[in-house]
Amino acid sequence: MKAKFLIITLFTITFLTPNVFSQDADKVLGYWLTQDGDSQVKIFKAKDGKYYGNIKWLETPTREDGSIKLDDKNPNEELSKKQILGLQLLKGFSYNADDEEWEHGTIYDPKSGKTYKCFMWFDEGDDVTLHVKGFIGISVIGSRVDWTREEKLRE
Repeated sequence: MKAKFLIITLFTITFLTPNVFSQDADKVLGYWLTQDGDSQVKIFKAKDGKYYGNIKWLETPTREDGSIKLDDKNPNEELSKKQILGLQLLKGFSYNADDEEWEHGTIYDPKSGKTYKCFMWFDEGDDVTLHVKGFIGISVIGSRVDWTREEKLRE
């Protein structure tokens, strides 16, 4: 009887526990309206198991003259010719189940052309407001913004 209980316990720990962590980790997936309400980012999980985010919608995708908005603040001359729409803002986040946050990633700010270290989290019981904090050096010093979950791609 004890052996059977031990086998069931080991099976549960081995096969079911990672799914619980995966569910928590994947709750960041989906569409997010950024803090200013002028862009929407889709967060996805790549084959490497890390989380990334691309701009999928812009309130104003063109300049006043009708030309497409480019990443012209980017210090890399080649990258400065890319469109803002489709740009990857979030890169390389891993989920930390102990701290319940996505960490060790970066966030790119196309308004300044700067890339910052970044981590993201939800308040307990909330999966609608994603807190995103970019920083240089240590995380205590930095800027936090809140993104709002959206059900689908804006048109």
